[in-house]
Amino acid sequence: MENIFFDSWQSLARSFFVTILAYGGMILFLRVSGKRTLTKMNAFDFIITVALGSALANVALNKDVALADGLLVFALLIFLQFFITWLSVRIKTVKKLVTSQPVLLLYKGELLDRMRQKERITIEEIYVAARKRGIAELKDIDAIVLETTGDITIIPGINREAETLGDVENA
Repeated sequence: MENIFFDSWQSLARSFFVTILAYGGMILFLRVSGKRTLTKMNAFDFIITVALGSALANVALNKDVALADGLLVFALLIFLQFFITWLSVRIKTVKKLVTSQPVLLLYKGELLDRMRQKERITIEEIYVAARKRGIAELKDIDAIVLETTGDITIIPGINREAETLGDVENA
């Protein structure tokens, strides 16, 4: 248990400079990779974010990990995220593997309780989403969709078959 509170000034200086450089490198890689890397997260994006955070912490605190190794890990994780999303835009099978499908929770004012329960969405969460849109009655809503990011989208009026509901489960 020696050095539990202080190891050396050299250790502190290394942590200070390596953290700043690694953080700067991560920001640079994220900016180069494009806006898609920083969008609202689905499960796949969340995993990449956690992995990047873990890698940054490891580079910053583990003296056995060189800055170049950490930057390589950042670049690889961001490249993999870029490549998988690039593939998912072009190949439906890849998209289905890495992202979930939006789910219809309400249609024409009627809650689809089986889907709501399957997705673990409470009625209170639906009420909150409706209130945010200024809607007092669920009967005034034509569709509520749980998006792949976990957002709840309210569509107040559908005049005919809605194009935007084409990829929604059980629409």
